[in-house]
Order: sequence, then C-alpha cells, then structure tokens
Amino acid sequence: MDIATLIGLLLGLSVVVYGVFSGGNATWFVDYPSLVIVFGGATASTFICFPLASVLSLVRVSKNAFMTKAKDPAEVIRDMVRYAEVARRDGILSLENMTKDISDEFVVKGIQMAVDGIDPELIEQIMTNELDALADRHARGKSILDAMNKYAPAYGMIGTLFGLVVMLRNMDDPSKIGPGMAVAVLTTLYGAVISNLLMGPLSDKIALRSAEEQMVKTIVIRGVMAIQSGDNPRIVEQKLKTFLSPKARRAFEGRAGEKAA
Repeated sequence: MDIATLIGLLLGLSVVVYGVFSGGNATWFVDYPSLVIVFGGATASTFICFPLASVLSLVRVSKNAFMTKAKDPAEVIRDMVRYAEVARRDGILSLENMTKDISDEFVVKGIQMAVDGIDPELIEQIMTNELDALADRHARGKSILDAMNKYAPAYGMIGTLFGLVVMLRNMDDPSKIGPGMAVAVLTTLYGAVISNLLMGPLSDKIALRSAEEQMVKTIVIRGVMAIQSGDNPRIVEQKLKTFLSPKARRAFEGRAGEKAA
C-alpha cells in the first residue's frame, strides 16, 4: 500500500467535506442530474477514445497508484553486483543455479540469456524491447486517466450551460434564479473535484511508478550486459551506481562500507 497516495486522497476528501459542511447545508451540494452529466459524460467520451477492454481496465490501472511499488534501485544494484561476483568467481554458467531463487522474471530472463551465450547485442535488444513494451502499456493506462481528467471538467461546464438555460427560461420567476444558478454551478464543481482530486493525481502517480519501474529494469539490463561481458564486480557497481541520486549513492556506499567492516 502506498501510504502517500492514501494520505493525499483522505486529506483531499477531508478538504472537500470541510468545504461542503462549512457552507451550512450539505444537501445544497448534492444534485444527482449534475453527477450523471459529469460522470456519465466523461465516461462516454472515454469509451469513444479507447477500446472497451482498455476502459474496463481503469479500476486495475488506478489500483497501481495505491498498491504497486517499485523495487529499491539500490537493492537491485546489490543483487546485480552479487551475481557479478558469482560469475567472476565460479564462471557465468554458475548463475543458472541461482535463477530458481530469483523472483524477478526480467532478471531471470536476462541472466538465462547470458548463461546460454546469446549474442550481447541480441540480449540487449530483447530486454530493451520488453522494457519499451512495458512503457507502452503504462502509457496506455495513464492515457485513460488523462482522458477522464480532461473530460470531467468539460462536462462540468456543459452541465453548467444546461443549468443556465433552465435558469434563463425561468427569468419570469425571480425566486428560482438563485437556486437555479447554484445547481448550474454544481456541475463545474463536480468536474473540478473529479479532475483535481482523483484523475489528475492518480495519473501523475502512475507515471511516477512507471518511471521508477523502468529505471529498475534499465539497471537490470545494464547489469546483465556487464556480467555477460565479464566486468569486474567493482566496475559493475560503479556503472550501476550512476543511476542513483547523489544522496542515494552516499547511502549505498555507506551501507557497503558497513558490510565490508
């Protein structure tokens, strides 16, 4: 569970609830036709934009913002250095016995290809193609949330226009103008809340998770290529540490120093 996503969602909902109840009467902010226009309209436009299967996967895609967490890059680097040490000491064929204890299929595939003696360029091409396919899948999932993020406020404005038309048709009764305007504005409010509290932030979190996973897999690719070429484990470590931020690199080196001591 991603605690930051959960905290942000609960905090955002709290702000909205506070705004509703601070206005006096919470029922003023409930209008079912407005909800239908915003949710129904945004969903309809999303169905037009994407295949049925893609839209139906929205819940699964959104769940990644709450449940999926990329591996620690530093831990992946330690694993790759450890594989390099085994390959350097016992030969690259000895890594085949370690694959049964590795849970990451991407790592297993790379090491297995290296053990099988496949051409390095072909190994890199295959693993890079798989990484590109992963990025494309994540981008498609994000694009669904982006579409909802785009169309929800638009349908909020459409609902407001509907409300204004109804209000103007009742100009002969001044008592209906105020309530009619309030209902008209509610659809804009709904669209803004859906966009800025749900769809936009979830889309950005999924993009972040995708970038983290892609970086980890890139580290694996570079590690496998270094192991396959017979690089010294220290060289492998130096190559892979370049993916870490300066702060993370210092922490990595500090932990490595503690283990060496």
